[in-house]
Amino acid sequence: MRQPLTPMTSAPQRQVASTSPVAARMTVLIVDDSNVNLKMYEKLVTAIGGTDVHCFSNSAGALAWVGEHDVDLIVVDYKMSAPDGVGFIQKVRTMGEKEHVPILMVTADQAKEVRRKALEAGANDFLAKPIDPDEFCARLKNMFALRQSQRQLSETASWLADQVKAATAELVARERETILTLSMAAERRDPETGSHLKRMAHYCEAIARAARLPKPQQELLLATAPLHDIGKIGIPDEILLKSGKLTPAELTVMQRHTTIGYEILRLGRSSTMQMAAEIALTHHERVDGSGYPRGLRGEQIPIVGRVCAISDVFDALTSARTYKDSWPFNDAVAEINAGSGRQFDPELVSAFNAVLPDIAQIKKRFPEERGSDV
Repeated sequence: MRQPLTPMTSAPQRQVASTSPVAARMTVLIVDDSNVNLKMYEKLVTAIGGTDVHCFSNSAGALAWVGEHDVDLIVVDYKMSAPDGVGFIQKVRTMGEKEHVPILMVTADQAKEVRRKALEAGANDFLAKPIDPDEFCARLKNMFALRQSQRQLSETASWLADQVKAATAELVARERETILTLSMAAERRDPETGSHLKRMAHYCEAIARAARLPKPQQELLLATAPLHDIGKIGIPDEILLKSGKLTPAELTVMQRHTTIGYEILRLGRSSTMQMAAEIALTHHERVDGSGYPRGLRGEQIPIVGRVCAISDVFDALTSARTYKDSWPFNDAVAEINAGSGRQFDPELVSAFNAVLPDIAQIKKRFPEERGSDV
């Protein structure tokens, strides 16, 4: 008698053992309304080795059991009280994780119609009564080998999925590092601070959450909002750093930071860079169409641009600059509400109002620190 082989090793070193079809313990379910047959099948299966056998003389009871347990192979008789063998197989195949479990049907009925129905229901093999013990064991060993291959494929697929997940997480981490580096590059030339970028990004996330945007979109907003003004690295210092009011010509140049930022980011293929490009381009658009650079209206403006518009303006109002004092919190909130339907999306203004306690906490969490890193 061959001994069971040792369990499979972890991927990717797994190999199918050739010395025996049973490389790990197999759970076998046997269903037959004859107790004599059950005992005979159980004895033969047990003799193969490496098996845990569960016998049922009632197909309904067997169905209840298989619905709550893992099983590697099923031996089922055809002629039984409801459900019969074909009906039993059909029900097993509707159980999600039992879709590919090997099933051997034992039948005394040689009719082609019975075999056709069983195959359509999901049977993998047949054995005619009275069974030959050697043939029975040989069929089972083949089906054990099939099940072992299924196990290996499943485990390998799971291992590969874990590897892909880890690699994707690494790529995302590197992408976020790139975003932070670009944000800091813009900050070095901009009189605004790293705290502004942090506050603005967290304001965006809070508003997006209140607006019930999908969770992945909320997370991307938090990651990409700091790049909204990346285009300012292309604005001349005499304009970018000017403390007084800009002339109309200078204002036109300053407004180009939206398109410059878009051109910097738009070639990135990832969803992160695509969202960052959208934000850079549209965070100064206004819902009434009077914004820049394209004069978009309402929902023509991507929702991430509309969210960032509120966050950017609110933080600008409540932050002190060389050319202005900070506004009181409540006055800035009133100004955002005054711009509802004109400068800002009314629904997003409502979302902003709904998370004002969070907004206040974010402002306290990231106080002004000129020259701080992002």
